[in-house]
Amino acid sequence: MKKDEEAEKFLQDLKAKIKVFDLIIAEREKNRNTMSKLEIYQSDCKKHILALTKENYFKGPTKDKEYGNEYWEFGKEIKGSEVYIKINFGKANKPVICISFHIAEHKIKYRFKI
Repeated sequence: MKKDEEAEKFLQDLKAKIKVFDLIIAEREKNRNTMSKLEIYQSDCKKHILALTKENYFKGPTKDKEYGNEYWEFGKEIKGSEVYIKINFGKANKPVICISFHIAEHKIKYRFKI
């Protein structure tokens, strides 16, 4: 499977899982600060994640030592800021884990952006 197809499949599966098991935003200072600065709530983060496409993809999957499984990395412009999003599909029958949802610390190089 080509990487763009793999990213599309991951997002398709991720969105289906979020609709059933929901999404947890990790309690991290960077995440809280970004939500405060952009004046968005966790429900807004979820909407932005559900709107991700392969064009937002830039890296992954990468083995996740902290949460198990693997994580994928995306970026998205929100209210004029580039936001870095790192997502772990999570364990079976458990919510998806958004590890990072914060303003990008480095310029994101998208692999499939048109």
